[in-house]
Amino acid sequence: MNQAQVIEWLQKFADAIEQNKDYLTELDAAIGDADHGINMDRGFKKVMEQLPTVVDQDIGSILKKVSMVLISSVGGASGPLYGTFFLRGSTVVMGKQELAPEDTLKLLQAGLEGVVQRGKARLGDKTMVDALSPAVEAFRQAVDDRKTTESAMKSAIAAAEQGMKDTIPMIAKKGRASYLGKRSIGHQDPGATSTYLMLNSLFETIGEEGGKE
Repeated sequence: MNQAQVIEWLQKFADAIEQNKDYLTELDAAIGDADHGINMDRGFKKVMEQLPTVVDQDIGSILKKVSMVLISSVGGASGPLYGTFFLRGSTVVMGKQELAPEDTLKLLQAGLEGVVQRGKARLGDKTMVDALSPAVEAFRQAVDDRKTTESAMKSAIAAAEQGMKDTIPMIAKKGRASYLGKRSIGHQDPGATSTYLMLNSLFETIGEEGGKE
């Protein structure tokens, strides 16, 4: 994955958030503050405004810029969590113009660790971790099996989708949703859903490039 693909990934994610803004907000209305889609859309519109200032920089610097914009412009838990994901990811790919599968794994793993530390959430708590953690594990397994980045992301996105759906029967244990207790059962977590959109955008970007070659 090269610099241009990272930019494309972020653009695709911003588009996906915009297209699913109402859906994410609807999910959040059931168990949260009804602002996840709105906040994420606002944040990624700001990211798109700032991207032209970093297109010539290395991948780590691009991701660091994204993190700074999200932390400063997205309300609720989403800004700090997504900001931390991109910030931690940026530190392990700083200076790189291109990422091998192992580098992409380091990026995703560092991002996951940052989200876990920042949000204090674990698997089964009905958060974005429930989509992100199995996706990273699937990606790691594919890299260990010497698969391409595209193939690894295909495995990761399948795991993320399942993890997202698995939040529906869970009882929320973090954030505002946790106040609902058992009433949070039956609702898909909005953070896990936006995480799936983020990873799917990356998969689409890598897949398109693979098709061109």
